[in-house]
Amino acid sequence: MNNCSFAGAEKGKGKIMVGTGLLIARLIVGLAMAAHGAQKAFGFFGGHGLKATSGFFESLGYRPGVLFAASAAYGEIVGGILTALGLFGPVGPALIVLLMIVAAGSVHLRNGFFASGNGVELNAFYVAASLALAFAGPGVFSFDTLAGLDQYFSAQVDAVVVGAGIVVGFLSLAIRRTTASAASPSASRPGA
Repeated sequence: MNNCSFAGAEKGKGKIMVGTGLLIARLIVGLAMAAHGAQKAFGFFGGHGLKATSGFFESLGYRPGVLFAASAAYGEIVGGILTALGLFGPVGPALIVLLMIVAAGSVHLRNGFFASGNGVELNAFYVAASLALAFAGPGVFSFDTLAGLDQYFSAQVDAVVVGAGIVVGFLSLAIRRTTASAASPSASRPGA
């Protein structure tokens, strides 16, 4: 069980306050990521939908584009929902880390740091927040705690799950088929 052990957190109010903080963070990070996935998958919230996102993924060297676009879109939705619910320990945050490594490495890194220039700032935020949530645990206001699943997620399990997400993220970057067109995708980035 990896519920955080901040000073005083195990005593009534501290545990509730830490759990409340984790709930707020999980909801913001998780629901924002799920919404981002819904943009890619369904065109919700001003997104481009799966067809346009598939074309963008093809231009980045991910072929077949529809497979990689759907994997990214549904990975963001599932990772976000699991994170928001605090369900299955570090799995949701690890999915977010994986996807943000791919997004940063294939689209944003070449643009520097700041989000205003389409840089890695937002990716870095999601990675940092997801790692913090994965290692702190979901807190008392989570489905894991409600169902008694938190007992299965030790620090070692969390590290293995997050480590697997990081490895798969970098492997995804490695399998990309870069070409001249993939090196400079068009200014329109539907799905980034």
